Amino acid sequence: MKNPATRRLLLFTNKLGYQTRSFEEAARKHNTELIYVTDRCHQLEDPWGDRAIAVHFESAHSAAANVVEALHGKSVDGILALGDSPSVAAAYTARELGISYNRPAAVEACRSKLRMREVFRETDLNTPWFRVMNLDPLPEPSLLGISYPCVLKPLSLSASRGVIRANNRDEFVSAAQRIRKLLESPEIRATREAHLDQLLVEGYIPGKEVAVEGLLTDGVLKVLAIFDKPDPPEGPYFEETIYVTPSSLAESQQLAIQKCAAESARAIRLTRGPVHAEFRIHSEGTADDQVWPLEIAARPIGGLCARALRFVENENQAVENKNANKPVSIGLEELLMLHSLELPVSTWRRERMASGVMMIPVPSSGILESVEGQEAARETRGITELLITARLHDHIEAWPEGATYLGFLFASAKTPDEVEQTLRAAHAKLHFTMTPRLPVQHPTHHANVRSAR
Repeated sequence: MKNPATRRLLLFTNKLGYQTRSFEEAARKHNTELIYVTDRCHQLEDPWGDRAIAVHFESAHSAAANVVEALHGKSVDGILALGDSPSVAAAYTARELGISYNRPAAVEACRSKLRMREVFRETDLNTPWFRVMNLDPLPEPSLLGISYPCVLKPLSLSASRGVIRANNRDEFVSAAQRIRKLLESPEIRATREAHLDQLLVEGYIPGKEVAVEGLLTDGVLKVLAIFDKPDPPEGPYFEETIYVTPSSLAESQQLAIQKCAAESARAIRLTRGPVHAEFRIHSEGTADDQVWPLEIAARPIGGLCARALRFVENENQAVENKNANKPVSIGLEELLMLHSLELPVSTWRRERMASGVMMIPVPSSGILESVEGQEAARETRGITELLITARLHDHIEAWPEGATYLGFLFASAKTPDEVEQTLRAAHAKLHFTMTPRLPVQHPTHHANVRSAR
C-alpha cells in the first residue's frame, strides 16, 4: 500500500545505467517511487529486477495504453522522459493519465527534422533552405537545385548519426549513398523509425555552435546552462566532443541565444519539462550576429553528459556570508525530478565553478582491444571523473555510422578555458587500441583464418 507521503514518478528511458542510478538516489532522498518504462521485450520476466513496464517506443499509442494498464489504477504524480523516442511515448501516456506534460504533436515535431524546419520557417525563425529527397533512386543534385556547401541528414536519427556535409556534387552523391546504406542496415531497420527511405538536405550554417539546457514551466523557459563547443562542428561529420559552461560568448550573444531558445520552444509548442537545444551564431553580412536554431528536443542533455551540471540553492547568500558552509549541490537528475513532481525549483542555480565534459571521440571504426592511461587521466588536476563506457572486444563504429562514444571525461575549474585545457590534457593521456573487424568468411575457409591478435 502506498505511503500517503510517497510520490510516484514515471521515468521513460531506453536503458538503465549511470543516469538512472542518479534518479534512484534522488528518489530515495525525496520519498518518491520510481516506475520505469523501458523499451524491452515484454515476454522477459523482469530480467534486471527493476519491475519496469515493458513497452515498444516506436508505437507510442500502444506504449501509453500498456503503461495505463500496468498501473492498475495507481496514481502518478509526474512523468519524465530520457531520450527522443521515450519522450513521445511519455507525451501520449501523460495525455491518457491527465498529467501536465507536452502535447504529443509538439514532441513528435521535435522528432522529425523536417517538421522542425517547417515550423521554424513558418514562425520566421532563422532557417536555412531545405528539401526532402527520396533515397531510391538517388536523384541528380543539379535537378534539385542544390547549392553548396550543404548538409545531408536522416529525418529522425539522433546524436548526429548519418549527418554529412557535402561541398560539391561528388561529395553529395557519396554522402547520399553512404546514408542510404546506413538506413538500410538491419540495426536501423530494427528501430522501425519512420521515413528511412528519405533524407533531409539543407544549407550549411557556418559559425560558432552552442547547446542550451533548459526547463519549461507552463510555456516559460528557464535556461539552466549554455554550453560552448570549443571544437567547431564543421564536418564532414558532426560528432560531438567538448561541452563547456558557462559560455564565453558576449552577454548580448547569450541573451540572443536565450531569446531564440524561448522562441523555438514556443514555435514547436513545447510547454513543460526539460529542453535540450542546439544553435549556431552566424552573421550574413549584417552588423549583428544572428542566432539560428538547429534543433530542439523535449528531453534533457543525453546520458552521462548531465554530470557536467551541478546546482546550488541561494548561492549568492552563501557567498556573502563568510561563515556559511559550502552550498549543498544537486545534480540535473534531481532538479528534473523535483520539477516533474511540481516541487519548487526556482531558487536553484548552476554552480559558479566552470565545468565541462568531453565525449571521448571514436578515432576509427574497429574492435576496442585496450585502454591505457586511465589513472594518469584521472590524476590530471581539475578532472572530476572518467568513465570508459565502451566494452573491450566490442566493435565500435565511428561517425557518421556510429552513435556511441568511448567514454566521458568531466572537469571543473575557475574558468571555462581552464576546463577546456584540462579535458584536452587528460584526453591526451588516454590511448585506445582499435583493430579492424575481420570480414565474414565462408565456413569452408575457417581453417585459413588467422587470429586478429
